[in-house]
Amino acid sequence: MPRARKENTVMNWKREGRIFLIIAAVFLATFYMPVGEPRFDNAILEALLLLRSYAREHVLLCLIPAFFIAGAISVFVSKNSVMKYLGAGAHKAVAYGVASVSGSILAVCSCTVLPLFAGIYRMGAGLGPATAFLYSGPAINVLAIILTARVLGPELGIARALGAVLFSVVIGLGMHLFFRGEELERAKVEAAMPDTPVARPLWQTTTYIALMVGILVFANWGAPSSDQGLWSMIFRAKWLVTSAFALGFAAALVRWFRMPLFRVAAAAVPPTLLAALVPEHPMLSFGAGIIGLSTITAGREDETGEWFGSTWGFAKQILPLLLIGVLVAGLLLGRPGHEGLIPSVWVSRAVGGNSLWSNLFASIAGAFMYFATLTEVPILQGLLGNGMGKGPALALLLAGPALSLPNMLVIRSVMGTKKTAVYVSLVVVMATVSGIIYGALF
Repeated sequence: MPRARKENTVMNWKREGRIFLIIAAVFLATFYMPVGEPRFDNAILEALLLLRSYAREHVLLCLIPAFFIAGAISVFVSKNSVMKYLGAGAHKAVAYGVASVSGSILAVCSCTVLPLFAGIYRMGAGLGPATAFLYSGPAINVLAIILTARVLGPELGIARALGAVLFSVVIGLGMHLFFRGEELERAKVEAAMPDTPVARPLWQTTTYIALMVGILVFANWGAPSSDQGLWSMIFRAKWLVTSAFALGFAAALVRWFRMPLFRVAAAAVPPTLLAALVPEHPMLSFGAGIIGLSTITAGREDETGEWFGSTWGFAKQILPLLLIGVLVAGLLLGRPGHEGLIPSVWVSRAVGGNSLWSNLFASIAGAFMYFATLTEVPILQGLLGNGMGKGPALALLLAGPALSLPNMLVIRSVMGTKKTAVYVSLVVVMATVSGIIYGALF
């Protein structure tokens, strides 16, 4: 037999062997699937319930606006602007300051920040500033920190705030140092790139994106624990404020992006009618607005059509991975207050005291669990009541909201397995060390 043919035969057998092993593994998993066992059946139900909850509470109000913002960053923001403030060669104080502040303003969950991270990273942001932004978005949530201090105690709230701000910078610097060679090469390439002309002043683009950020933030403004105060007042007026941002957004489309007025007006009719007829169901109006915006931008032969194309590209890449990750997370860990395959008593026993193991376990468990915004506080309240140590509580607070299994799957698709592994490891290690120090002090 000729040598080349023999090598091809060996390679084919290797490929066929891998296929056989996959088929055998799927068959055995199906054959021994514990259908009918209460814990397994309940875990399946919890996974589906968590997926439904995620779809209802996060996809329409959080993710879709984030996709449009990410698409706008990719199309309307010039590479030169991104590289000036966030690029690999940008001044470090400016880059990390902008990344941490802009991330904290959003106050989004670990999944909603992903399209925005992907947008700035692909536009030329340095790895360090981009990952600082990725961490700061869900971690430096002002409302969550206030709720933590009020429910779990001021010392834990202050520790969470200080730890989250410090983490965003240290993790970004750590990522830059780990991949310094790649970043230096990237900076050289960026320096050699010619300046690209911009279609409009930066302030117009910034205002346009800020209007979308306003819609995202206020549409997702959560109910405060008290009926009094500024947060409660904003919550009661959240849809009026969201509508004001939407009106400004529509005006910007007409004025700055030359969108025909009749098209924008036609797209605004259904959400306006729904808001007037069924004000108790604002998501119907919000969904109609999303459909209207998609209709008037999709397929156009100008930059707004390119914007929709970029938005759709982010949605195709990110949304399936997030939904798969949420389903798996629900299967293993269940929803808040409900068990999945892993018994909650195992978690309670593993996070007692202030040992290295308890803090490490809390960090890892938090990293893989999915926390919707603010849900980590009542979960921790229950765990602390069941004997969780204060150090592991802080470790979970610093790792949990910023990471999740769905989050990791998407990050890997954006910057690769190696960088994702280093990023996750930095978060887990720093959360563990912070927990040990905090537990020793308090």
